[in-house]
Amino acid sequence: MSTTAAVLCGLAGQLPSRVVTNEELARRLDTDDDWIRTRTGIRRRHVVEPGQATSDLAVEAGGRALAAAATDRVDAVVVATTTPDRPCPATAPLVAARLGLTGAAAFDVGAVCTGFVYGLASAAGLIAAGVADSVLLIGADTYSTIVDPLDRANAIIFGDGAGAVVLRAGHPDEPGAVGHFDLGSDGAHEDLITVAAGGSRQRSTPGEPSHEDRHFAMRGKEVYRHAVTRMAESARATLSRAGWKIDDVDHFVPHQANLRILHSVADDLGLPRERCVTHVESVGNTGAASIPLALADAAARQTVKPGDRLLLTAFGGGLTWGSCLLTWPSLPQPERMTTP
Repeated sequence: MSTTAAVLCGLAGQLPSRVVTNEELARRLDTDDDWIRTRTGIRRRHVVEPGQATSDLAVEAGGRALAAAATDRVDAVVVATTTPDRPCPATAPLVAARLGLTGAAAFDVGAVCTGFVYGLASAAGLIAAGVADSVLLIGADTYSTIVDPLDRANAIIFGDGAGAVVLRAGHPDEPGAVGHFDLGSDGAHEDLITVAAGGSRQRSTPGEPSHEDRHFAMRGKEVYRHAVTRMAESARATLSRAGWKIDDVDHFVPHQANLRILHSVADDLGLPRERCVTHVESVGNTGAASIPLALADAAARQTVKPGDRLLLTAFGGGLTWGSCLLTWPSLPQPERMTTP
C-alpha cells in the first residue's frame, strides 16, 4: 500500500456576478419566496451571463486556488462537471491551457453532483501511484444552461459556480491529507436524474428531440429518498474504514442539494445540525462545485479551523454517491464570495 497521500494545499471558489433572488423567480414562476425557502432553504443563486461558460468559471476558481497554494504548476488538471463547454472535447484541457498549464494531464470527471468526491479519489489515485506530484481539481457547473427557466420544480434549486482545490503529494498523517473513500453507483436508476437529449442514445434515434428532452429532469421525491439513504450509508462506511465514530466528526460537509436533504442526512447519522456546513442558502445547488464552494465559504467565515475533522459526502445522478474524510489544514483564508 502506498504511503503517499494527496494533501490539500490550496482552495478557492468563483461565482458569477449575476444574482437571481427568489423574488425574481416568483415573477416568472407560479411560486413565491416562502414556498421556495420552505422546501429548499434557498434564498438566491448565481447564474452565468449569456456567452459565459463552465470553463470561464473553472479558470477563475482554478487560478485562485493555484495562487492560494503559491504555485503556478501542477502535473494534472481534473474538472468535475455535468455541463462541459462541449460534448467533445473535454473541458479540462482547455482550462489547463488557459491557466498556462499546457502539457499537464487533463481530463473531465462525469459523476454529476458526486463529481467532486470522485475527482478527489481520482486525484488521490494519481498522486498515490506516482503519476502526479500535484493536481488541480475543479468542480464547476452551469446548471442554468441545462435547466428550463420555466421549470418550477428545478429552476428554483440550481445555481452556477466553481470551486477548486490544489492537492500535493504528502504523508497520510499530516493535516490536509485526503483519505478513506467510499464510492458507489446504481445505474438501474439512471432515469431519476437526466438530460435525455444530446448523447449517442438520442442522436442515433430518428427525429429531433423534444423541448423537455433538451433540459434537465429530476424525479424529486424518489431522488430525495435515495439521496438521504445513500449519503448516510456512504458516510457510515467511510467512518468505519477510518475507525472514526460519529462524535469524531467536527464538520459534516455534504453536497449542497437542498437544506432539507442536508438536515435529513445529518439527522440520520445522529450528527447535530449545527455541525452541518451549509452554503446552499446563498448559492443554490451548484452540482459538482457545491462541496468546494461550501468549504471555501466555511474557511472564509473561519467556521472550519486547522485540525478540525471533516466528513464529505455527496449524491448525484447516475446514480452515484461517495464520501471521504479530511483533517483541515492551515490554508490562506479565501475571500468571502457571498454576503450573509
